[in-house]
Amino acid sequence: MSFSFADKTLRCRECDRDFVFTVGEQEFYASRGFTNEPGRCPECRANRRIQSGEGGGRREMYPAVCAECGQQTQVPFLPRGDRPVYCSSCFDKVRSYQ
Repeated sequence: MSFSFADKTLRCRECDRDFVFTVGEQEFYASRGFTNEPGRCPECRANRRIQSGEGGGRREMYPAVCAECGQQTQVPFLPRGDRPVYCSSCFDKVRSYQ
């Protein structure tokens, strides 16, 4: 099955501005199995990712003590105390054993 794509002008449902849904973007969407066109322009999509904590925004880090070496470290999740927490180098070692 062959698809023929052409640039499309769509209207952003958030800022109400027109934006171009390019051939390259359409091919990318099709390769991922997406069937819906984007409802937001690239700027509004980027803003939503930032607001929801996705896409390279700074993650909150939490202090922890490595269960392997005892070193102080920072992790991107709140340690609960019921599972061991590892620094980056110890985590890599533990993961390679599994």
